[in-house]
Amino acid sequence: MKKLLKGLREFQSTYFSTHRELFEELSHGQKPRILFVTCSDSRVVPNLITNAQAGELFVIRNAGNIIPPFGAANGGEGAAVEYAVQALGIEHIIVCGHSHCGAMKGLLKRSSLEDEMPLVYEWLKHAEATRRLLKENYSTLEGEPLLDVAIAENVLTQIDNLRTYPVVHAKLHQRKLHLHAWVYHIETGEVLEYDAMRHAFVTPDENTNVEASPMQCVLSLPDSIDDLSPHKLHQLEAVEDYRKDPEMPWLSSEQTARIYGG
Repeated sequence: MKKLLKGLREFQSTYFSTHRELFEELSHGQKPRILFVTCSDSRVVPNLITNAQAGELFVIRNAGNIIPPFGAANGGEGAAVEYAVQALGIEHIIVCGHSHCGAMKGLLKRSSLEDEMPLVYEWLKHAEATRRLLKENYSTLEGEPLLDVAIAENVLTQIDNLRTYPVVHAKLHQRKLHLHAWVYHIETGEVLEYDAMRHAFVTPDENTNVEASPMQCVLSLPDSIDDLSPHKLHQLEAVEDYRKDPEMPWLSSEQTARIYGG
């Protein structure tokens, strides 16, 4: 706590004093153009990894960077998405997962959490689409390779979930909103972004318009386990014969196809 209080004083005497004009402007309102959805993990610092200034990012943080599908929960995530898109005029939404994610480790053994962490157990129900997809399509994996795939697949699941929100759907249709799926690697500082045209996670290029929309976000197990890294994952074959899951009616047809496409 002493370190935080010392940091507070240093912020006020150094950074704030040299950016007084910026904070005066921000006191009259905010105009961010990016909604950044990421994990509560203390090792992930959105403004640090993007070098963004105060007022540039509207941030949602929770365990596992999860956005429950529209109508599936009454939490603050949906309200924050709606406010960001409708009231603030957000133009880009980034869902950023990260390596060594504790929430995704929990998802892989969710049943064991019910007694010790019942709230976490309930929260991870909103990542059920990711869990079932892993079970049906990546049954040969375990350990770190499975965790890496879980992290990447979960980011894409949350992109799918975002599309279930009426306000997001409308803005996407008008091409006034763009969705981006990122994975941040803590140990290297590298960020990979999902390219819907190549169906792979790639190094972002500021001169290239890379999005996780409008095409379906899909990954699959590579031919070789040695090639198992987010930017080497490839597209699942399209599945035409799929059915809606009565236990998860909020899932899009694309999600249902992925889950039952093993």
